[in-house]
Amino acid sequence: MSHSTDSISRLKTVERLMQNALDETTCMPQKNGRPLPVPEKLKQIVDLVKEIVFPGFFSASTVHPLNQRCYIGTHLDNLNVLLKEQIANGLYFFAETGTSKTEDDAPELALAFIERLPEIKRLLYTDVKAMFNNDPAAKSFGEVIICYPSIQAMIHYRIAHELLLLGIPVLPRIITEQAHSAIGIDIHPGAQIGEYFSIDHGTGVVIGETCIIGNHVHLYQGVTLGARNFVLDERGLPLNVPRHPILEDNVIVYSNSTVLGRITIGHNSVIGGNVWLTSSVPPGSRIIQRRASGGTSADMFSFGEGI
Repeated sequence: MSHSTDSISRLKTVERLMQNALDETTCMPQKNGRPLPVPEKLKQIVDLVKEIVFPGFFSASTVHPLNQRCYIGTHLDNLNVLLKEQIANGLYFFAETGTSKTEDDAPELALAFIERLPEIKRLLYTDVKAMFNNDPAAKSFGEVIICYPSIQAMIHYRIAHELLLLGIPVLPRIITEQAHSAIGIDIHPGAQIGEYFSIDHGTGVVIGETCIIGNHVHLYQGVTLGARNFVLDERGLPLNVPRHPILEDNVIVYSNSTVLGRITIGHNSVIGGNVWLTSSVPPGSRIIQRRASGGTSADMFSFGEGI
């Protein structure tokens, strides 16, 4: 193929691609030179929060009482700069999501998030304690902070949840999906999760957008807290209504169990492994999978019995 023929072929391919890119759903051009939110910069934001909340754990820098105040202050300054930029980009491009805020609100929103960092830190420390207390293999809080995927997932989730509460579009989803991609724990930023939350192992856990999870809840790998079905509008599109489970305080859900729909798992309940649950259960329940008579497998749930 000659050089001219090759160039013509490329130009034709470009034109064909452009025909499919005129819709803004597939091509969102820069507006006034402003880029979209940048996933790499959002990763930097998460890394800065990790350094602020757990100083010295995720960096080669040496942190000690004499320099900790300066260390945290420097990271807060860098976080503020990145947050203002990325929040402005998100608000600028995704105004159609219904938020009343504009890019001019970015400095105030960045400051509001930074002021929430002490509470984010408090909650994350409860998560570390819960994971340590629920895993006899854990040797120290430091090991849990550095090594455990559930803590990494909760760092991303608690950051994203606060950004969502501030009315900031798209950034929360990017941040939680970064954790999902890296460690296989999928927590929607809209879920409400209380104190002392822990996930053992973690791989394959899914927590839906409208889940409400109380305090001292413990999940194992492969647990799904999902929707059973969707309410559709007049166009046949799903409505964003409460559709995920409510787990009250002190609930344990063992591996590979699926809990679906807007049902309530009463406090102090235990859901055994490989259970499919679509009905609410009262406080203090023990739900297990049994075998039917004759040795054939059947999903039968036992209330109020030990596992």
